[in-house]
Amino acid sequence: MSTLDWTLNLAILALMISTVVGKRTVTLMTYLRPLVIVGGVGVYFLQDLPTAGHDVPLELAGVLLGVVFGVLAAAASRVYRQGERVVVQSGGAYAAVWLAAIGLRVAFAELATRNPGFGRWVAEFSMQHAITGADAWRAAFVLMALAMVVTRVALIALRSSSARGPSLAAAR
Repeated sequence: MSTLDWTLNLAILALMISTVVGKRTVTLMTYLRPLVIVGGVGVYFLQDLPTAGHDVPLELAGVLLGVVFGVLAAAASRVYRQGERVVVQSGGAYAAVWLAAIGLRVAFAELATRNPGFGRWVAEFSMQHAITGADAWRAAFVLMALAMVVTRVALIALRSSSARGPSLAAAR
């Protein structure tokens, strides 16, 4: 991994934890901030999305893994009504999901580039499965991050919408 890759991964981790962990009123920024962050990363890294060989199935696997992490991140966030406002509260479990997602990506990239045995295995796997190379793996991991954020945002939006319904007092 390059210094830029390390910096971006750590910056995304810091932003996704620092802007979400805690108790926060749900606003438009609850949805826009994470989407803008990963959208910028996506634009930067996915200018030439590899589609040769079996790159697309690898990238779809990245999306699927991102959806799984997004569901876990949303499940680790509590959404509830507090008076007239809707609140989302995330803590250690949410941070742990993000740490696991980023950690797995970083560990894979570091092992693939710095561990000759693992690097050889990735190269052989890639050849056997017609994956064109490092750009396809990078795209799969970037798509994983995008899917994770979009999934969590969508699920929080859905749960926030449900919480906005009539209060118990008004329903009586």
